[in-house]
This record gives sequence, structure tokens and C-alpha cells, in this order.
Amino acid sequence: MKKVVAYLTVGYPDKNFTLDLIAELSPYIDILELGVPFSDPVADGEIIEKANGLALKNGIKFQDVLEIAEKTEIPNYLMGYFNSFYNQRMDILIPKLEQSKINGLIIPDLPFEESLKYRGLLEKHSRDLIPFIAPTDNKNRIQQILQNEKAKFIYLVAYAGITGSGKSEVLDEVISNIRDSSNQDIFIGFGVNEQTAKEKAKNVDGVIVGTAFIKTLLNDSLSHSQKISQIIENAKNIKSLINE
Repeated sequence: MKKVVAYLTVGYPDKNFTLDLIAELSPYIDILELGVPFSDPVADGEIIEKANGLALKNGIKFQDVLEIAEKTEIPNYLMGYFNSFYNQRMDILIPKLEQSKINGLIIPDLPFEESLKYRGLLEKHSRDLIPFIAPTDNKNRIQQILQNEKAKFIYLVAYAGITGSGKSEVLDEVISNIRDSSNQDIFIGFGVNEQTAKEKAKNVDGVIVGTAFIKTLLNDSLSHSQKISQIIENAKNIKSLINE
């Protein structure tokens, strides 16, 4: 059964709504990315960037993200940019992840070489730092990134660029190179929605959906309950499509 990973910007439109959405959505997804609001989300398109800005404007703090994570029953990761985590001090934050039952971190702007300094502390507390593989990574680079990798899954970036831009690239060789280097699940992200999910999920173990959900959150013509219902329906459809 292929899996659906959902990205949600924490705190938009507000903290209580995020908690309600997670509670309602959790039965229909497998893993949750709790998006830590940041002022300059460089890997994300304008839709997620807008949600980040509005969450910050509403006063969401890092502690709010941790509190929401503690109330989340399904496996979850904090997804954000390195400055957000660095400001918390990694030596203090990583033990907190274990205490809060957060599975680990997803940090798209942290280079592999820079991440090595935190591996020992993460392993000590049995937390993951999810590795990213890009379409531009050759076989040797993939082997370098994935050697001794123990994270629960690998984040395969569907194309060079930012999320939500709708690009498409042939990834067969990259996926084959990952399989040669690792037994971990491969989840593909960037540009996944109901129209693209089935094709993108070929030869991988699941999809990561963000922009498609955040579009609904930003639709001010919908009530809170309508937003939740629409996101759930979207998640159910994607799960069905990738498992046909």
C-alpha cells in the first residue's frame, strides 16, 4: 500500500484550526509534515509562502508547533528551514523531539555535508533527519548521501525548482540509483495533486502533498468545515489513485 504524506502549514488560519484539521485528516494519511512557519521558505512556491506569512502574522511561534505535535497521534515530522531550528539550538531541540514524539526533521535548505554534525545526536535520540535526493544527483552523489542512512524514508524531489510549479522530469534512473543504495521507502514530493499523483507515484512508495492542500486553506470562500472536508476528500482521492 503506497502512502500519503501531508504537509500542513502550522497555525494557518489559526492554531485551533490546525488541531481540528489534523484530527479529522489523520485517518486518511500516513505521515504528517508539520510546517514550521518561516519568512523565506526558499524551496516552496508562492502558495505555501503566503500561508507561512499569514501564520507568522497571526503570531504562531515555534513553541506552538511543538504543542501541536505533542497532540498529534500519527507519525509526524517538523518540516522547515534551518534557521528556525538553529535558533532553538539543535542540542536542546533534538532531545525535545523525542520527548514530544516527533519522528524527526525535514530541512530542505540544510546541505548533506552540514547535516553530518547533527547525525550523532539524532541517532542517540532515535530521531530522523530525512535525506533529500534531487533529479540532478548522480549515482555517486546518491551513494554518498544514503550510505549508512537509517531514516524511515527518502524525500525524492520531483524536479529542480520550487514546490507547486507543476514541472515534470523523468526520474527512472534516479529512482534506480536510490534503490541500489538504500532499502528505505522513497516518497516523491513537489507538484503532487489529484491530476499528477498516479503518474508521480510510479516506482516509488508514496507521495508528499503540500501545495494542493494549502490552496484549499487559502480559499476564503470556504468555511472552516468546508476546508477540512475538501482536504480530506482530496487526500482520499490521492490515496486511491496511487494505489490503483
